[in-house]
Amino acid sequence: MSGQTDTAEQTPQSAARKGGGRPLASPVAKRMAAELGLDLTTIEGSGPRGRIVRYDVEAAASGAAPEGGAAPEASEAPPAQAQAAPAAAAAPPAAADQAPAEAERVGLTKIQRLIADRMVESKSTAPDFALTTEVDMVRALALRAEMKDALDGPAPSINDMIVKACALALREFRKVNGSYVDGEFRLAAAVNVGMAVATPDALIVPTVFGADRKSLGEIAGEARGLAEKVRAGTIAPAELSGGTFTVSNLGMFGVDRFVAVLNPPQAGILAAGAVRERMRPVDGGFVPRSVMDLTLTCDHRILYGAEAAGFLARVTSLLERPAALVV
Repeated sequence: MSGQTDTAEQTPQSAARKGGGRPLASPVAKRMAAELGLDLTTIEGSGPRGRIVRYDVEAAASGAAPEGGAAPEASEAPPAQAQAAPAAAAAPPAAADQAPAEAERVGLTKIQRLIADRMVESKSTAPDFALTTEVDMVRALALRAEMKDALDGPAPSINDMIVKACALALREFRKVNGSYVDGEFRLAAAVNVGMAVATPDALIVPTVFGADRKSLGEIAGEARGLAEKVRAGTIAPAELSGGTFTVSNLGMFGVDRFVAVLNPPQAGILAAGAVRERMRPVDGGFVPRSVMDLTLTCDHRILYGAEAAGFLARVTSLLERPAALVV
């Protein structure tokens, strides 16, 4: 009987102190106690083996005893509660005691902070909507193959063709090349197309200035040079400013379709997916065609559905009849 009495009178708190003298507590409970200025030695633990968990600290802070926990002194607890203490020690760990590991905290670079602020500005100020269309890329791919055979250097990429097509269409649809600022429409005098370039740390958007006045070859050469500068970290601030429209292409990553976030104060951004083989109706039958999805995100304060659809249709027409891109 004496052995049973010793076991029954050993409180969970005293069991938690065996071998070390300091209370046994979960990391979350320790952190909360430190923040609240509470002494862990004065808190009764309700977890396995008397371990102090988050709920115990919350209860101590509010002045209440933990539900189902023991009283401050074992002698004050009813005999049934005292006898139940050893059984509680064999119970599985409480959910509150399974604290996650401390998360790694990574500081943002200046460009990452700027991007974060711009994205919050975009989603909180611009009521946007998106339109998607499918483009037949068979002729564009054939043109690129011909240019690869004819040119000594690299041929223009599909993305270069998209930038050129957008630049030509922006001359016709000036609101797409504009912005809504302080209660008025501002229609840009120049067509400066930004192209999103992925880096390990951020998405950088250098600008092809006067893209509507440049040949497809000039756009291709300039785009490659800008992308190399971005990845090398040598891009100049002036080369990242002044954009009036943006093209974002994730096709090289195998993405079929996505909706890009507006780059304020620009009125639109075009998202391009991968070129895929899909069965399409041709002359009463179905044949495989190389197609690509384009999604235009618009600021609804300046662009409405019909005008945005007209711009997207013009871009589609230029890519499906690409001879106009090299004239």
